[in-house]
Amino acid sequence: MKTSKSINMTRFGFRTLMAGLLLTGLSITSCKKDEDETLPPTGGTTIEVSGDITANTTWSSNNKYILKGFVYVKSPAVLTIEPGTVIRGDKATKGTLIIERGAQIFAVGTQNSPIVFTSNEAKGNRSYGDWGGIIICGRAPINLPGGEGTVEGGTNAIYGGTNAADNSGKLKYVRIEFCGIAFQPNQEINGLTMGGVGNGTEIEYVQVSYSGDDSYEWFGGNVDARHLIAFRGWDDDFDTDNGYSGRIQFAAAFRDKDIADQSGSNGFESDNDGQGTTATPYTKAIFSNISIFGPLETSSTTINTQFKRGAHLRRNTQTCLYNSLIAGFPTGLFIDGSLAETNANNGDLQVRNTIIAGSTTALSASASFDIQTWFNTAGYGNTILPASTDILNYYPVSLTSPSLLPQTGSPLLSGADFTSANLQGGFFTNVNYRGAFGTNNWTQGWTNFDPQNTDY
Repeated sequence: MKTSKSINMTRFGFRTLMAGLLLTGLSITSCKKDEDETLPPTGGTTIEVSGDITANTTWSSNNKYILKGFVYVKSPAVLTIEPGTVIRGDKATKGTLIIERGAQIFAVGTQNSPIVFTSNEAKGNRSYGDWGGIIICGRAPINLPGGEGTVEGGTNAIYGGTNAADNSGKLKYVRIEFCGIAFQPNQEINGLTMGGVGNGTEIEYVQVSYSGDDSYEWFGGNVDARHLIAFRGWDDDFDTDNGYSGRIQFAAAFRDKDIADQSGSNGFESDNDGQGTTATPYTKAIFSNISIFGPLETSSTTINTQFKRGAHLRRNTQTCLYNSLIAGFPTGLFIDGSLAETNANNGDLQVRNTIIAGSTTALSASASFDIQTWFNTAGYGNTILPASTDILNYYPVSLTSPSLLPQTGSPLLSGADFTSANLQGGFFTNVNYRGAFGTNNWTQGWTNFDPQNTDY
């Protein structure tokens, strides 16, 4: 999510811009299936949900749920969602689910029965930004003045506080599809937005697909996450801001070469804050074993000109990247601005044991910062490969049935290192391979790489 972003009305003309949407009072309406093709094709009761959820509530896989407008889970309510439940966001009212501070969501699916948040449009008519997405607000520290902020997309989506161990619940085996609606000019909702979410919260095995803005964005907080997929997003894949200091391991991003945001689409984007100040806590996300599969299949591939960088680290960020892959972006790594460059020189911003492959420009920074020497420092373990196919990972990656495990002889199968102090503390699993995949395809069973043509 970029502060300077403007909406391309040609692309987003289907989104009716509506500001200040706030529904009050819980409204649940059951209805029988009628001729509306957006209703579930078989079985179950359709339940429309709007307004505030103020008491502990369970959504069952026996029913279908439609989010109408901004649905707020209010403190201290707990929303529990059973495995296999399908929740669809209404396009006309910009359906969005917001977990307020002090409330919790327990959306815990299984590998064979994931929970699905998706569009309420008919199969074949679904698109980017058909509904809002999920916003989780917590009480963990952020670096905004006063220690609080409001997430774009939710009038009452206030986040931030002093409790690093705050617990907003758990997401596991969850898909979020066709999200990221533009709710007013210059402001879009991300697929999964986390504001001040504490490390008592558990997030793993989540796939965000076809988001109209960022797939994932963290505004402060320190929640950890594993096994994330950003699939065919419009803007950035993994965006960190406002003092986010959590840890992420095993995540992958897949890009459609024709779809990018006019503000510039990146794999990673990271700011300390919007103005690049020295406000604390610093944005210091720790990423390990990430695979960014960008749009450049070969050096001659025609791609959307708004694709920019595999990693854009700017505005005084201290984000660190280890044991990872950035492939197929026009620019691989851009360390942007004197403060971010100083952080790199001081060892606060680190890139280690990482491969950049198939970029027209592998490394970029100001003339005063010798990023080539820095990146290639002996002991950092970094590698630049001229072609994306050099990673021996079945490149280009299929966007409908991806083969994700590296081939025999791939440089991804070795070279990882977990000796950095940033990788200590028990969260990270020590593996030999770089990137998100070694010999285990953890996407099997719960993911969907063709949600456009899925019957829900």
